[in-house]
Amino acid sequence: MLTSLRLRNFRCFETLLCPFSGGSTVFIGDNAQGKTSILEAVCVLLRLQSPRTTRPAELVRFSHAEFGVAGSWGEQELKHTQVNGVRELSVDGSPVRKSSDYLAASGLVVWMGNGDLELVTGSSEPRRRYLDFLGIQLFPEYYEALRKYDKALKSRNFLLKRDAAPQWAQIDAFTAILVEHGTTLAMLRERLILEIQPHAAAAHQRISGRPESLNLAYHNASGPDLAASLRSRREQETQRRVTLAGPHRDDFLLTINDLPAADYASEGQQRTIALALKLSQATLLEDRHQRAPLLLLDDIFGELDPLRRNALLAALPAASQRLITTTHLGWVQDGFQPETIYHVRDAAVIGQ
Repeated sequence: MLTSLRLRNFRCFETLLCPFSGGSTVFIGDNAQGKTSILEAVCVLLRLQSPRTTRPAELVRFSHAEFGVAGSWGEQELKHTQVNGVRELSVDGSPVRKSSDYLAASGLVVWMGNGDLELVTGSSEPRRRYLDFLGIQLFPEYYEALRKYDKALKSRNFLLKRDAAPQWAQIDAFTAILVEHGTTLAMLRERLILEIQPHAAAAHQRISGRPESLNLAYHNASGPDLAASLRSRREQETQRRVTLAGPHRDDFLLTINDLPAADYASEGQQRTIALALKLSQATLLEDRHQRAPLLLLDDIFGELDPLRRNALLAALPAASQRLITTTHLGWVQDGFQPETIYHVRDAAVIGQ
């Protein structure tokens, strides 16, 4: 359980010290006051990732060069700072060199927000991020495979662009690394989809209250042999100067009653699908690790109709600690009683 959060120069916060209890904590306030940034900071602390940006520089308070997030997770003190883009991590005051070791000492997290609709209607990128965020928390080998793949991809693309004629002897040194770790990533992602599928289908029916069929299918854009796929695209890569095969181009397909969800699902159905995908993350993490993840729920309840809202509240893992943001409490029902309510105004958190 997260019992405290401390911020320094993170987003709009110069400083913040916020204690937490178990159960549900609600942050209420108008838009652009800092509510979402608190949840984002928790995610950055526990998972070293922001659900809102892939650029660490955007997390730093304006006109500053560094940020710090720290907090108490169970009996451990976690700290994550970045100074001029250089990350420093510690657990209980001791520096941690490898991100994977820090993550192993940290907690499980599921983020739910209005931006999750992009999982259904957006490009393939948010769906890959969805798989990566879950895969790192499920499979010990996932983080290392993703890190090494991304590093090799960046180097390979740099070499493809650098010279008037690509130097394939140099490029292929990174191709070998790309194939090794890309093959691992594709295998783990396909396994993830198979494990997510039954949980997502059940969650969708529970939230919608209708006998609709949700299906997920992994799409490996490179086929079963990544090395062969890259060899066959060499002429195209020479012309376009970018890597044209690998897990960075993969996707998964969503269908509702056997029809593409992005094209045929109503807005309400699309929102339900997005919620079902995130609920399936929570269920899978709890099943695998035998402990409930921390849920970060960013302003989603006020956007749902009463049927879906009540169904979602009932479907959330009962043992999960929940941090919730909202602009109003009009959606709160008698069956839901938060343990703590904070008001957020002008990057300040005020107790009720």
